Amino acid sequence: MSQSPLVKPEIPSGTLIDSRYIIQKLLGQGGLGRTYLAFDTRRFNEPCVLKEFAPNGTEDNALEKCRTLFKREAKILHQLEHPQIPRFLACFEGDGRLFLVQEFVDGKTYSALLHEYQKQGRAFSETEVIDWLEKLLPILEYVHKHNIIHRDISPDNIMLPEGKDLPVLIDFGVGKQIADFTEASTLNYLPLVGKMSLVGKVGYSPREQISLGLCSPSSDLYALGVTAVVLLTGRDPSFLIDQYSLEWNWHHYINVSNAFTRILDKMLADTPKQRYRTSREVIVDLEHLQQPQDRSQSTLVDLSYNKIFPEYNPKANVQQIMPPLNNQYKELASSSFNQPTSHQQISSLNPVFLQRCQQELANYIGPIASLIVEETLAENPQTTPYEFVELLAREIPEVQAAFEFRHHLFS
Repeated sequence: MSQSPLVKPEIPSGTLIDSRYIIQKLLGQGGLGRTYLAFDTRRFNEPCVLKEFAPNGTEDNALEKCRTLFKREAKILHQLEHPQIPRFLACFEGDGRLFLVQEFVDGKTYSALLHEYQKQGRAFSETEVIDWLEKLLPILEYVHKHNIIHRDISPDNIMLPEGKDLPVLIDFGVGKQIADFTEASTLNYLPLVGKMSLVGKVGYSPREQISLGLCSPSSDLYALGVTAVVLLTGRDPSFLIDQYSLEWNWHHYINVSNAFTRILDKMLADTPKQRYRTSREVIVDLEHLQQPQDRSQSTLVDLSYNKIFPEYNPKANVQQIMPPLNNQYKELASSSFNQPTSHQQISSLNPVFLQRCQQELANYIGPIASLIVEETLAENPQTTPYEFVELLAREIPEVQAAFEFRHHLFS
């Protein structure tokens, strides 16, 4: 029978460790050890995080290899100095346990923040997530330049400190490296930071990491992309990916601008060569999204709409452009063009666009498409083109077919 990885009992509250750190309470535990809140008696009882690692097995040879790996990784992490990464303070060994000391972040994880939003009946907005990405990507750019891959990015490992607006990336690597060793010792290799990994969170980590243990900066960008769509939709990754085709269908749950959708889809590409290679590439594309404050998401959609349908003319006579529409349909469109509405309202009811939607939808659900388009327009006369397509896509039963429908209209 194999021995449990947790070979040591939990350290009681009030215990003095290394003649310096007083254990206050258990913060969490996993298969390789525990995390405690502690006070540093040599720094006026400043709070800190004490991470205990208890490697699987008791063989001297295995423990010595873990000890060597632990010190090597700790030395690498000690080099990281970034205001959005908890400071590495110390590492030591005692009673057959390996300890890592880090700065304590007093705040909430984005998992907890999302839960609070959901209680209010909402999730993170597109603007909030874009701002959040712009604040996080420089951290990844920094650590990747140090040849370190985080490998476990998720809402649980990103925190917002109390009273601050810059997110902090937590739970860097020493424990992960030991996990790699304990799982891979039979393969006779010791994984290096940024080179190999046999750990990661299912749903957030890309396939090459989970299946092959391969990591690169694009692996972290994939996990960051998953975290972004989780914050946008308020749903777990298992609900956002098709279990048979393994294709992402997060688009069904939230409407965001086409430009931002393309960025997220590229971050979530299945193969590394289709993804962004560096954080800088994502930052540059996000900078292109910057628009004046008074320009809405729907305006961004309209810009691409005019490119797709150059024949669009809001002053054109409805009957001349689209004679196949019935009278009720034409009245809805005509009345909208005669009103002093915004560009958003005009473009969303453009008859050329409506005819195109009807034709495309008929390819998937048949002649009933004309009725669906008419009813959807009657119920949503002032919707944007993007929102209108999303409403129609919901009438297509198959996920892949609905995706193709969207792609044909807004590619």
